Amino acid sequence: MTIDVLIVGSGPAGLSAAIELRRRGVERVVVHEREHEPGGVPRHTAHTGFGLRDTYRVMSGPRYADRLVRTALVHGVTIETGLAVRELSGARAYLVATGVRERSRAARLIPGDRPAGIYTTGSLQQLVRAGVPVGKRAVIIGGEHVAFSAPMTLRHAGVEAVAIVTSQATHQTHPVLALAARTRVLTGRSVVEIIGRRRVEAVVLDSGERLACDTVVVSGDWVGEVELARTIGLSVVLPAGRLVTDSSLMTSQRGVFAAGNVLHGAESADVCALEGRHAARRIVDFLSDDKTHSHVEIEVEGGVEWIAPQRLAIDVAPPRNRFIIRVDQPVRGVEVAQNGVTVWGGRIRGVARPLRSCWIPAQWIEQVDPLGGPVAIRAAR
Repeated sequence: MTIDVLIVGSGPAGLSAAIELRRRGVERVVVHEREHEPGGVPRHTAHTGFGLRDTYRVMSGPRYADRLVRTALVHGVTIETGLAVRELSGARAYLVATGVRERSRAARLIPGDRPAGIYTTGSLQQLVRAGVPVGKRAVIIGGEHVAFSAPMTLRHAGVEAVAIVTSQATHQTHPVLALAARTRVLTGRSVVEIIGRRRVEAVVLDSGERLACDTVVVSGDWVGEVELARTIGLSVVLPAGRLVTDSSLMTSQRGVFAAGNVLHGAESADVCALEGRHAARRIVDFLSDDKTHSHVEIEVEGGVEWIAPQRLAIDVAPPRNRFIIRVDQPVRGVEVAQNGVTVWGGRIRGVARPLRSCWIPAQWIEQVDPLGGPVAIRAAR
């Protein structure tokens, strides 16, 4: 039987897209998952806070993942696990929802010994969930949201979080989450050495301070899981591993769409779920009429580090009618220009500082000339 839509990845984006496709009458929807259980990252994450934007209720990660899986199965979605997809074939349309991973200690080039006891936040969560001992005293490297979920996971395992260390001038999480972590936060500091023979014994900071610990958790610094995308020739922004799409979430190959954190790093699960629904609606349009949209490229400059989506499909608004951006310096507002003419200007919504995603509304897309060349997004003067 011919597959109508093949989805790679069973996290919130992939499963939400699958459910929406079935609700809209797409017959044969199949999800392939590399791991042996569907549900994605939330099933490893025991803390609460999942589901607010898409289900209008708050629940733990495992409960949220279970809800998505059960809903997909009830709607007739086929979920096949333990499959590492190497190519795309046999379907009318595809959705890549492979997510992100944290950069390892090796990828961050942190010097020192190479003892046991060094984990990413994701691997830590899986080990704790499985009941595997992970140490007694931990230092967490990173200042993003995920770094502040690590102390909660560690406490569940009976491990003391000694400190969270970030090279940024300030941490990048919400004040409430920072308070809930109940952990010393060292900003403007870097780990310059890990010490230990068989097991971690300490870390040394660039200030010269030595923190005794037997566990190191490297968190955040996300990179997209784009191995499949690169293998099949999709356009990818490196080294961050962000998959390039237009505002309909179609990639550089017709019929291949993408959604979730493979597009923009670690947004919350419900944001990814809503993107999955957006992609599903656009896939339905593609299956029904295969309409070709004109495109305008979007370029960033002057304090704006990147934007997602990176291309504007004329007459198609992006997910949630907004563009996600990140900045490389504190910025209050942006201007959108085409051929040197400003088509929109306004404040950035959210916290506009490095390592924090923020957004701008998409109402300006109606002012864009389809034949007018690239649109530039820059920090407002």
